[in-house]
Amino acid sequence: MSPPASSGQADSSASGAPQTATKLKFSIVVPTYNEAGGIEKLVTTLRDVFEQNGLDGEIVVVDDNSPDGTGAIVDRLEREGYPVRCLHRPGKMGLSSGVIDGWRFARPDSAAVGAMDADFSHDASILPRMVAALQDGGYGLAIGSRYVPGGGISNWPKRRIITSRVAIALAQPLTPIRDITSGYFLVKREALEGVDLDPIGFKIGLEVIAKAHYGRALEVPYVFTDRVAGTSKLNQNEILNYLKQLGRIYGARLRGKR
Repeated sequence: MSPPASSGQADSSASGAPQTATKLKFSIVVPTYNEAGGIEKLVTTLRDVFEQNGLDGEIVVVDDNSPDGTGAIVDRLEREGYPVRCLHRPGKMGLSSGVIDGWRFARPDSAAVGAMDADFSHDASILPRMVAALQDGGYGLAIGSRYVPGGGISNWPKRRIITSRVAIALAQPLTPIRDITSGYFLVKREALEGVDLDPIGFKIGLEVIAKAHYGRALEVPYVFTDRVAGTSKLNQNEILNYLKQLGRIYGARLRGKR
């Protein structure tokens, strides 16, 4: 197991792009269910970001047998030469478990793994800075953050903003990271060695932030935009799962475990 790292080291970055192209191999996992309306555009966007910034990235789509044919679209894109592969699962098995399965499926030589949503709510243009943080900046975790200077939220109803703020407040004692519920991040693979990640719910980022041995974390600002295709997966059951997840993490901390 990697030595535990302090969860008290978090930084934010509001400006500046990486000055040199990075060659860190990484795999970014995109869990999907009925995302046929936007998945080809997302894969194309990521491919362009990789090529324009000299990034050695792989896209891993984990599809839960979407009836709209999302997985078949990804298979076609792989055949056409896009840097993407699809892990097909038999049915809806949850976002967090999809990300974990995607990390296992990812190419073995990727030194970092991560996650992002399929709905364009996460800004692909900040990926070069996230990769540079792990490659050259001495960070073990880079998080796309809505809640540092330069970050924000666009087109969210007030109810969603309040729900997000409350969720973060409940988790804040665990870490100084401001956007602890972010689902957009890259983490060094070695930081996950020996870490028992709970696949409950959809906040896999919380699991990583609270448990992984990443040392220093960098929050890279971006503006979260509400989905432009498909439908939201957030519902009351997922909110209950989040509360269960928090309870398990706090309980482990009280028992002296990460």
